[in-house]
Amino acid sequence: MKAFLVTGHFADPRKEQPFSIEMAAEDEAAVREKTLSTIGSRHKMKRWQITITDVKELPADQVTDHLVKYQIGA
Repeated sequence: MKAFLVTGHFADPRKEQPFSIEMAAEDEAAVREKTLSTIGSRHKMKRWQITITDVKELPADQVTDHLVKYQIGA
């Protein structure tokens, strides 16, 4: 597994809410799917309301989320 940093925003009724989240997945397509699923479930948003602007692969030494560190084996 690899670690990724996903940034973007979603359309909250009052304003656009930015987000930045670290996730572990096999590839970029899988991390995009996982992000849409997670943000949609946490904030009751539809997939079309969520915009992913950037997906970057993170080296293991730059990961700050403990769950992601465990998942990638760092």
